[in-house]
Amino acid sequence: MGLQQKLLSSSHWASIIEKIFIHGFLSSFDRAGRGTGGGMEEEEESNRCLESFLKWAAQLGISDSPSKQFSSQISYCDSCCLGYSLCVSYFPKAGGRGLAAARDLRKGELILRVPKSALMTRESLLGKDQQLSDAVKRYPSLSSTQILAVCLLAEMGKGRRSLWYPYLLQLPRSNETLASFGPFESKALQVDDAIWIAEKAISKEKLHWRESIALMEELSLKPQLKTFGAWLWASAIISSRTLHIPWDDAGCLCPVGDFFNYAAAGEDLCGSEYPESCNIFSLHVTSLENGGVMEDAVLSAEQYEDSSGRLTDAGYEGNVAAYCFYSKRDYRKGDQVLLSYGTYTNLELLEHYGFILKENLNDKVVIPLGPDIFASSTWPADSMYIQQNGRPSFTLLSTLRIWATPANQRKAVARFAFSGSQLSPQNEIAVMQWLASSCRTILESLPSTIEDDNLLLQAIDNIQDLQSLGEVKELPFSVSSEFDSFLESNCLRNGEGIGKLAFCRKFRRTLDKWKLAVHWRLGFKKILVDCISSCCQTMDSLSPQNVSIKDNEHLSFA
Repeated sequence: MGLQQKLLSSSHWASIIEKIFIHGFLSSFDRAGRGTGGGMEEEEESNRCLESFLKWAAQLGISDSPSKQFSSQISYCDSCCLGYSLCVSYFPKAGGRGLAAARDLRKGELILRVPKSALMTRESLLGKDQQLSDAVKRYPSLSSTQILAVCLLAEMGKGRRSLWYPYLLQLPRSNETLASFGPFESKALQVDDAIWIAEKAISKEKLHWRESIALMEELSLKPQLKTFGAWLWASAIISSRTLHIPWDDAGCLCPVGDFFNYAAAGEDLCGSEYPESCNIFSLHVTSLENGGVMEDAVLSAEQYEDSSGRLTDAGYEGNVAAYCFYSKRDYRKGDQVLLSYGTYTNLELLEHYGFILKENLNDKVVIPLGPDIFASSTWPADSMYIQQNGRPSFTLLSTLRIWATPANQRKAVARFAFSGSQLSPQNEIAVMQWLASSCRTILESLPSTIEDDNLLLQAIDNIQDLQSLGEVKELPFSVSSEFDSFLESNCLRNGEGIGKLAFCRKFRRTLDKWKLAVHWRLGFKKILVDCISSCCQTMDSLSPQNVSIKDNEHLSFA
């Protein structure tokens, strides 16, 4: 195959983007009637809806004041539920719309209270709709989450007649969770395990939708609310926005409370070389030295939360019958106030919430381990992985140190390995060589490199940013072929017709999901590359000329 066939030319790219730009400009002019006035009108309407929603929320008793005595100090808007501690703001590079500190906030301070009566739950929805309640009772096989999804769709069908109408207007109209990924976006993840998780999520939602169709038919929902697309929307809303409540495992939708954007759990706790606050494993070294069994080394989740502070910063409090939100740390006025939903990897965030974090201390890569390695210890398999910083988790490193030791010596060195000690320079080098080799094997098996993915992200940005018609660089074949697959998956060839889809919501959503997939696989590869770099640094430090006399006097069992 010649070079011209392997590269997507600059002129071809420029032609495609020009079609998008021209049609996009004309479409915006046609919609608005005059220039970009339509966009301004849409923004003004959005602001009016938000103001109405905040007034509605205040009437339900939702408040960011620590007590009612502060209600007179609220100045954000008349009868508004925000203004004392929080205000709605927009953070374009950090989650979009969110909540900002309206004043300096102290760690542990109560900053939002949402009464039980304001929570949208199965109980609150069924209690206000007898027809819905009677119909649901005839479908006992449906899960609580399926029932909540049907209730949400039924409430959407009521339109302005719904008591929740102001809140429903604030819900996003799209969500990029894995279940919404098509075959192209799923394949773009590149990693087999990630593709399998995406396909499983899609299959699960299709099954739940089919099981719920009969109930939706009985309720005579509008045709568009009974489609699989509508079901995916409702399911994504529940997956990404519900909060835990003790009386219903489906959770609750929490008006205003779901404006908080996400902060990864453990960011203020991870500081050690192998930060065990990210995986709840810690070692009781003294018990091991006294002959304790390995299981004694595992710190339970409950013990961890007691010793390091809770992982989340909100919860339902029965004594005040409200969902209460607290400031996880000190904030200055204007800072975005974030909420920790729990400990999630980027793939889990993408699966359940539809986004990923550029820097996520809880992210990890699981590499294949042979049965001989698993046999070297009894640590749980899901505790052995490469951390976001490229270093092996404590349990993976301990296991590999034992595995790299001759079988007849493993029992003697186990307690040293479980205490986090190196067994010998030679043993450590063997472990690092195996880790680096395993990471290289995975990277070589993937269709594109980090450099390829960065170029592809720039190309996607050029399509999304219709105001930028800068020079489009040539792309490697591995990336240009993926772009061609994208065009084919959208029934486009050589960019023909792409302009008509430039401002189509479905087209933009496909671009967004593709971009998320590329970002995720890029993060996956960076962890592997960082692991290789870390292993090489360790091996260099343990080379014969760098090993001190003290190191050589250390126990050498390998």
